[in-house]
Amino acid sequence: MVLDIAGICIAARAQPYVHAALAAIDPDGPCTVLGHARKLGVEGAAFINGIAAHGEDFDDTYEGGPVHAGVVIVPALLAAAERHGFSGEDFLRGLAIGTEVMCRLCSVAPTKVHKAGFHPTAVFGVMGAVAGVGAALRLTEGQLVDAFGIAGSMASGIIEYLADGSWTKRMHPGWAAQSGYRAVRLAREGFKGPRTVFEGSHGLFHGFANTAAGDFDAMMAGFGATWIWPTIAFKPYACGTMCHPYIDCAREFGKLGIDPAAIAGIECEAAEGVLHRLWEPLDQKRSPPNGYAAKFSVPYAIAVAIVRGDAGLREYDDVIVEDPTILAVASKVSYVVDPHNPYPRQFTGHVRVRLVDGKVHEFRQGYFKGGVDHPLSDEDLTRKFQANCAYGGLAKDDTQGLLAHVHALFDSPAVDFAPFAR
Repeated sequence: MVLDIAGICIAARAQPYVHAALAAIDPDGPCTVLGHARKLGVEGAAFINGIAAHGEDFDDTYEGGPVHAGVVIVPALLAAAERHGFSGEDFLRGLAIGTEVMCRLCSVAPTKVHKAGFHPTAVFGVMGAVAGVGAALRLTEGQLVDAFGIAGSMASGIIEYLADGSWTKRMHPGWAAQSGYRAVRLAREGFKGPRTVFEGSHGLFHGFANTAAGDFDAMMAGFGATWIWPTIAFKPYACGTMCHPYIDCAREFGKLGIDPAAIAGIECEAAEGVLHRLWEPLDQKRSPPNGYAAKFSVPYAIAVAIVRGDAGLREYDDVIVEDPTILAVASKVSYVVDPHNPYPRQFTGHVRVRLVDGKVHEFRQGYFKGGVDHPLSDEDLTRKFQANCAYGGLAKDDTQGLLAHVHALFDSPAVDFAPFAR
C-alpha cells in the first residue's frame, strides 16, 4: 500500500490540481510532500499527499465499501511520523489499525452514504485517520473517544463532481487525512467530542447515510481478532474500480481484432447501486467532458479498452478522451440492470457486443482483477510503481532508491522521506 501510494504521488506531481493545491498552502514545515522539494507542516503535507495519491483514481480500493484507504491513512501517518518521530513499527501499527477501522465502517450501512450524495472515502477516511494516527501516538481510550467525536464534525465530501468532472473528489482524501490528524491533536490537548458520534441520533450515519438503523454488530464482528484489510484490492487501471471488470471484458473483445466500426451496439448488465455514478446520465457518460469525468464512465472505459487495449494514465488524458473513434464506440454502449448483481460485496463485468453483420460476442468476469481472489503479484505492483515514477519523471536511480526505502520502512528506527523530497 505504501509503495502504491508513493508511486501514484510521483505520477501526479506535475498535474495542475496538485500545483494549485500546493500553491494554496502558506506555511512550510518539517514534512515531506512526495515528489516535491518543498516541505510543509503536518496538515499541509497530509493534504497535498492525499490529493496527489487519489487524483488519478489509480489507488487501492476496499470492495466492501467501496472506500480508498491508502490515500487517507498513508498521507496522514507519513506527515505525523515526520512530525512526531514515529518508528517504522509505529507507522505499521497505525497503518493496520487505521485501515481496518476505515474499512469496517463500510459494513454499517452499505451503499447508503453514496446514495445520500456523499463520498465514503471522505466521510469514513477522517475516522480511519484518527484511528491510525491515534494508535501510532498511543492515545488513551478517553482521548481516542474524543478524537472520533471531534472528527465527526470534520467529515465531509459531496459527489457533485460527477456532474462535470471537476476536481473536488481529488481533494477529499487529503482533507480527511489532515482533519483526522487535527482531531487527534485537539483530543490530545483535552478538547472534548461527543461519545455517540457514530450511533447517536445526530451522529455520523444519521448525517451521511440518512439512517439510524445501522448494523454496528457487523462493524464490530471479530474486531481485534479478524482483520479485513488484507482483502484490499490494487488497481491495474486508472479509473473507478467498478469499471475494471468491464475493461477486462472489453479487452478480451479487442483481442479478436474486429474493426470498431463493425460494432452495432454493446449491452452490459450493471448493478443498480452504481448507476448514478458510472452510468447516468447516459449521454454524458458516453461523451465525458474531460479525462477526469471519463474515469467514472463505464461506456468510456469499455470504448477505450476496445480501441486502445488499455485504460492506464495516458488513456485518460483530455486529448485522448476527445478521440472520435473512442467516442463512436462509447455512444453504442447501453445497460440493463441486473437485480442479482452482488455489488458491493463483489465487482463484476459483462459486455455483449453485437456486430452489424448480426454476430454476437459476449464476455463475463465475476471478479475485480487486483482483488483478493485475483490479486496483483508483488512483481505486478513493483512494475506499476516503476511505471508511475517514470510517468512522473523521476530518475531511475531515485526510483530504485525510493523502492528500497519503502521496503525497509517498517524496520526503520525513524520514518523519514526527506531524501526523496525533490
